Amino acid sequence: MDIIYLLIPIALLFTALAVKLFFWAVDSKQFDDLDSAGQQILFNDDAKKTDRSETEKSNHE
Repeated sequence: MDIIYLLIPIALLFTALAVKLFFWAVDSKQFDDLDSAGQQILFNDDAKKTDRSETEKSNHE
């Protein structure tokens, strides 16, 4: 039963830390644009591959 006197303050500390980190993430605009990062992965690779292939063709000529 004595361990509860240690675990409750530790749990409160972890909860306060999690809340503080969440508000920091919101304030630093971590959650502003969730969709573009996923779309960048899909669409930027195609543009980079075509640029590389055009560069390689011009280098070989």
